[in-house]
Amino acid sequence: MSRRHRAVKREQQIDAQYGSAQVAKFINALMKDGKKEVAEKVMYGALTRLEEGAEGASALEAFQASIKNVFPSLEVKSRRVGGSTYQIPVEVREERRLSLAIRWLIESARKRNEKSMGAALAGEFLDAFHNRGSAVKKKEDTHKMAEANRAFAHYMW
Repeated sequence: MSRRHRAVKREQQIDAQYGSAQVAKFINALMKDGKKEVAEKVMYGALTRLEEGAEGASALEAFQASIKNVFPSLEVKSRRVGGSTYQIPVEVREERRLSLAIRWLIESARKRNEKSMGAALAGEFLDAFHNRGSAVKKKEDTHKMAEANRAFAHYMW
């Protein structure tokens, strides 16, 4: 990381089919070995299944709601103070919230025992849409950890 200049924020691309920057970011995170077309097929298939499972909501609305349900608002960071390390609760920035939610949803979908990745991703989206599933549990565990270490919040300066 350069000490002289901050990295310039690049313009966020938008998805061709849904016109959403979040979908484009999710596809990029889902992609492995540069195979974007495969990641797009998986994502669009999952969104189609999600639309069938989410009663009354469009695929994009259900996707955004499921990501919003996984957003963490607090996390812990390690801070070394006088020879001992404390877990200090801090608020999560908006960009990091999105990237953590995306990462947790993809990890949870990959761990699911489904026939295809599209089905696993759709199942994880549906679970997150209904506030259940392992990605939502990961968020709750992160919040519990931050609450448990609230006594060390004064070390954050």
